[in-house]
Amino acid sequence: MSKTIKIFYASDVHGSDVCFKKFINAASFYDVDVLILGGDITGKMIVPIIEQPNGSFEANFLGKQVILNSEEEIKQLEQKIRNAGFYPYRTNPQEVTKLKEDEKMLNELFSRLMMESVKKWIEFAESKLQKLKVKCFIMPGNDDQFIIDQVLNSSKIIVNPEGKALHLDEHHEMVSTGYANITPWRCPRDVSEEELAEKINNMISQVDNIKNCIFNFHCPPYGTTLDLAPKLDENLKPIVSGGSFVMEHVGSKAIRKAIEEYQPLLGLHGHIHESRGIDNIGRTICLNAGSEYTEGILRGIIITLSEGKIKSYYPVSG
Repeated sequence: MSKTIKIFYASDVHGSDVCFKKFINAASFYDVDVLILGGDITGKMIVPIIEQPNGSFEANFLGKQVILNSEEEIKQLEQKIRNAGFYPYRTNPQEVTKLKEDEKMLNELFSRLMMESVKKWIEFAESKLQKLKVKCFIMPGNDDQFIIDQVLNSSKIIVNPEGKALHLDEHHEMVSTGYANITPWRCPRDVSEEELAEKINNMISQVDNIKNCIFNFHCPPYGTTLDLAPKLDENLKPIVSGGSFVMEHVGSKAIRKAIEEYQPLLGLHGHIHESRGIDNIGRTICLNAGSEYTEGILRGIIITLSEGKIKSYYPVSG
């Protein structure tokens, strides 16, 4: 019987504590050999929990004003905030005013909270995986600031695969990048198609057997079922026609060209949360795990490979 390798792939947890923990626990739950988190791992905003003169705390969370009268209530809300992908922060009205007036101060606070969260995640991952024979790859995505790379790169158990050609086993290699083509939000790792193509080709030049290679690219290839997103107007609001969102392809043309030219075994993608699915470009099977991180739901795909072949792949969630 030929040897198989079983992979659990997920992407776009965007700061959700519960989704990240589910990702790490998937190693034992699904009995896999490899974990791959394909980018956009950090959260997007701070939720202030503001102390009031009477000793209570108030917060606006998911559009609702919440009043908290005990430490237990505060901790429960903080965990709900983390599970939704945000960063809770206890503060007071005076500091809130300063943060609103000082963008530099606000950015520094956000970076600190983000780094603290990523460090805790890596510590959690290491504690869970240190006794397991599981390879774990966690990659920044286009949304993620560059400062988190130092935390990922410091781990002895977690591997940041960005820009590298790595062997998963004796038959399968993987090249990875969290960079994406330019988005309307001008994210930290948005680059031109030309620069993205250069990054891809540099990695491919290091691959021994491209036909058995996995392209772990955060951004999906252009013009597939994996890169459809709502079209936006000049104010970055979704355009609606006939009661439905107008959709358009927003993936990378450089990534599509690379897949068309090199025809790897498998493409693993994320980035476009609503375009979970499967598509083919020639012989290459391309997968988008999708994302529902705000609901605390981890979308993933389990893939089983055997000596340069895909034996099976199927979506899971929980």
